[in-house]
This record gives sequence, structure tokens and C-alpha cells, in this order.
Amino acid sequence: MTPEAQEPALTVDELAARAGVTVRTVRFYSTRGLLPPPVIGPRRVGRYGPEHLSRLALIEELQTQGMTLSAIERYLDALPEDLSAHDLAIHRALVASWSPDPAREITREELEKRAGRELPDGDLERLAAMDVVRPAGAGYRVDPALLRLGVALLDVPIAYGTVLAARRVLLEHARGTAHELTALFRDEVWGPFREGEDDPERVESMKALSAHMQPLVVQALVTAFQRSLREELRAAFASEDSPGGT
Repeated sequence: MTPEAQEPALTVDELAARAGVTVRTVRFYSTRGLLPPPVIGPRRVGRYGPEHLSRLALIEELQTQGMTLSAIERYLDALPEDLSAHDLAIHRALVASWSPDPAREITREELEKRAGRELPDGDLERLAAMDVVRPAGAGYRVDPALLRLGVALLDVPIAYGTVLAARRVLLEHARGTAHELTALFRDEVWGPFREGEDDPERVESMKALSAHMQPLVVQALVTAFQRSLREELRAAFASEDSPGGT
């Protein structure tokens, strides 16, 4: 059974702690219909799952971007009803592309609450190696955008060195792509624009383009990577299954 197929297991207090919000906030969002109702378990206790956690993170990100609750309701209503926690996390990543979460300094107790598990020294060392957390005074400086991913990787049955090698590959190619796209934008868009920078209409057009470019680029990269990865995996397994495969 995959993690997203597991039965909801978080109480409202645990959900709030994992999401970094108050219980009152969770209940307020539920009242507004922004969060689906919990699954009612024994003793009439509501239980929440990964989808609730991802939806909470998306709501908080939309608010950070300046959207009103009414606008957030319209945004969420437009999403397919069967989106998984993973799908919602991708939406949040796209929304957050303009302003990633700043790193925060928190205590080890708060870090473990957000992680949803105890973090032995060995796990903390692995998270530090992945640049998710860094010791800071009596606590840790945490990158909220990477914490959930880092914690999930702790349980992946892949050698630690492989995880770090994969991270290096991703960073290297992400920086290369960003460099190439920036150069393209500078030469093909920004250069011609400067020649007509006294034209008010062109100025407004450039502002509008700048406001929408990064989210669109991020979405295009995510889509292209997902398709490429699927094709590469299909080709790799087809090679393994062929008579000449090893």
C-alpha cells in the first residue's frame, strides 16, 4: 500500500502541528469549505490524511501570494476533486515559484512536530547533508519547502550516496537550464524591449510578461521532466525485460 493510500491517521492537533498552523486555523478553513471533512473514526474522533496536509500547505501558500479567501475558494473549486497529495504538492510548488519559503530557525521539538516523527541524530545528519536543515544555535535552520521531501527520502530504500548524487544531478541541470533560459530572455526579449523602453505600452507588456514568466516556466519544466522521466523509465525497464537484457 502506498503512503497516499493509507487510512487518515492524524488528529486535528497533529495535522496543525505538521502544517505549522493553529488548530483554530484548520477548523476555520474547514468551516469555509477549503478543507474536506475528516474521516470520523472510533470515539467520533476526526482523522486527517496526506491530502489534508498538502491542501493546507497550498492554502497557506496562496495566502502568502496575497490571494483572498474568496479567491482561494475559486482556485480550489477549479481543481479536480480526485487530486492526490502529490498532485497538490506540485500545485503548491508552482504557486510558490516566485517566492520560496525563507529558512526558519526552530527548536528540535518543533522540527520533529513538523516532520511528524522523531529524528535521531543520524536522520538529522542526513537532512543536513541534503541541505534541508542546518544547526543554528540551540535549534535548527530549516528550509520548509524541502522538509517534507527530505523526511520522505529518509525512508526511501536507496543508498544514501545515491540520494546525494541524484541531488547533485538535479541541481547541476537546474542551474544550467536557468542559465540558458535567462540568456535567451536577455537576448531575445529584454534587449529588443530596451530599444523601445520609452513606449508606455511596451513597458506594461514587459511587466506583465515578467509577472507570469517564472510560474509558466516552472510548470513547463515540471511537465517536460515528468514526461521525459516516464519515457526513460519505460525504455530502461523494456531493455531489462528484453531477451538481450541483463
